[in-house]
Amino acid sequence: AELAKQLGAPVVLVIDGSGMARSAAAMASGYAGFDPALGVAGVLFNRVGSEGHYRLLKEAVEAETGLAVVGYLKPDPTLTIGDRHLGLVTAIEQGSTEFYERLGRAATETVDLGKVEELACSACDFDEASVSPTHHASRITHHEPVRIGIAYDAAFCFYYPDNLELLEAEGGELIRFSPLRETALPDVDALYLGGGYPELHGERLANNEAMRGAIRQFAEKGGTVYAECGGLMYLTQAIRDFDGRVHEMVGLFPAEAVMRKPGLTLGYREVEIAKLCALGLPGVKARGHEFHYSKLVPKGPLEYACSVTDARGAVRSPDGLLKGNCVALYAHLHFRSQPSLAGALVASARDCRERGLAARREAR
Repeated sequence: AELAKQLGAPVVLVIDGSGMARSAAAMASGYAGFDPALGVAGVLFNRVGSEGHYRLLKEAVEAETGLAVVGYLKPDPTLTIGDRHLGLVTAIEQGSTEFYERLGRAATETVDLGKVEELACSACDFDEASVSPTHHASRITHHEPVRIGIAYDAAFCFYYPDNLELLEAEGGELIRFSPLRETALPDVDALYLGGGYPELHGERLANNEAMRGAIRQFAEKGGTVYAECGGLMYLTQAIRDFDGRVHEMVGLFPAEAVMRKPGLTLGYREVEIAKLCALGLPGVKARGHEFHYSKLVPKGPLEYACSVTDARGAVRSPDGLLKGNCVALYAHLHFRSQPSLAGALVASARDCRERGLAARREAR
């Protein structure tokens, strides 16, 4: 809703129509009037039992609110998205496109897509420069791009798109790889291990000893590694899943990531760099969020790079496990809140690459 206000974009309200009649108009009216700055323009009903039921809902809403009703979807158990801890099953796990094709066919049967397009075209114009991926880049780079390996599969799939765009704007060439399926790292100058569900794939990650060893060797030789949440868990000695099973991980940090339920950690964070690391200089601040059920259990001394406060300003536990050029946080940082982070990571990767080239030249 906040983004719709900032963009001047109309909103189509999706209402569960099951078991409703004229009260749907009261619900639509309440949402439309709650924030006058938000342009609620239409309504789409979900889980509507029949065309007659839909007509009843449509007539009530349009007569009482003036909002356009653009259609409905019928109940269909094959068109549901499963959920679990940390939310919905991710798109990457759906596998084929069949689910989306079925959903598309259902929409064409009972949704007035022409009306939806008409509402969309009523959005305000906006300045493309204000949302350009390079708008907040700290500099225009003329260096040869550095290659950044992005862990991307069912175990590691959460990345802020802004983060990836800013890395590219700073001169990063993003190379996807899979810690689940591949046994060797691509030819890269840095690694970015994002969030996801490593605890659901603990056995496969543990069995891929070649990849675990390659990542540990990369980090121990001074390679730049940035990890968030699930990526942090992967870099510990082991993950203990919800069933108490222990899965060996990369082993870069002497700690175990233990899944707990209940035990949700959730909230916005402000992170301040306290020690020089691949993210930048001490004093640099950035915002992000935490959302996880795991807890780190130290198995040896740990060094942290960052101090943390929550949305109310309360001090939280330190974050940012630090070893060499590797920094791993529970917080998912949003680089738009501090664009210098992307530049620092790319600069660290470039420095590591140049030092590696120099070492190879000396070895000759």
